[in-house]
Amino acid sequence: MTDIAFVGLGAMGAPIAARLLERNRVYGTNRSPAKAGALVEQGMIWRDTPREAAAAAQVVFSMVTDDAALAAVTEGPDGILAGLRPGAVYVDMSTVSPDASRDLAARVAERGGAMLDAPVSGSVPAAEAGKLAVMVGGPEEAFLAVSPLLERLGTGVTHVGGNGQGLQLKLAINISLAVQMLAFSEGLLLAERGGVDPRLAARVMTGSAIGSPMLQARAALALDPPAQAWFDMRLMHKDIRLSLHAAREAGVPLPSAAVADVILERAEELGFGESDIASLYQVLARTPARPSADGAVLQEHTV
Repeated sequence: MTDIAFVGLGAMGAPIAARLLERNRVYGTNRSPAKAGALVEQGMIWRDTPREAAAAAQVVFSMVTDDAALAAVTEGPDGILAGLRPGAVYVDMSTVSPDASRDLAARVAERGGAMLDAPVSGSVPAAEAGKLAVMVGGPEEAFLAVSPLLERLGTGVTHVGGNGQGLQLKLAINISLAVQMLAFSEGLLLAERGGVDPRLAARVMTGSAIGSPMLQARAALALDPPAQAWFDMRLMHKDIRLSLHAAREAGVPLPSAAVADVILERAEELGFGESDIASLYQVLARTPARPSADGAVLQEHTV
């Protein structure tokens, strides 16, 4: 049994912590204690601060929303860094900027620990079932030490390189996630406006050459949005903007990501920030189109 700390028990963190709790002792904390109630009932040991959780564990996990949230749980007298044991492995599963993660990894090393960035690809149901894809960046020795734990969480756990490179790959994947969902939504709306039953159209589209596993899993959500998002627009927009920033640093053009950025911004303006990304279909349905000078149809992005 490994003593584990888990910081950040939100929509994805909670099911991941629950899987670790099945075979290990877990000390957990979260900004909103109420979200941890079910885990405490299952045996998780509550700690009031990230420092207290980290001080109790050999391996520390975190799963938070962005760079600012990561800084909030790692820095200061009550942060993870203040409680991290020498020799501990810190696994951050958040999707944050590669630069911020590398900077944090250097500070962990100064304290005698090792840090891995281990973002995941997959939705809440995949987290619950332990079928996430986990991309890991950081020292190989640390990866090997915690790989049995990571394999509880995903069917595809891959060490991809040094610190920050797991995140770089995660951002690359999320470009396709956003763009595929947007393109599917465009096609579905075009079929519907042409008189085709949208449920029939969705079934045919996902059974065709474009029917990726992601679309096959999410197509139904475009027409029947879930009460709780599998992956919400706000987080996707954050990831797309991280990818655009990384691309500028690397000198890589991302034209489709730039379009997704605009549509995701509109989604938030229309109040879809907490809706699943499959609701891009609903966003497009509320977005007027206008003909351009050359006859092509462009979306009018202003509200």
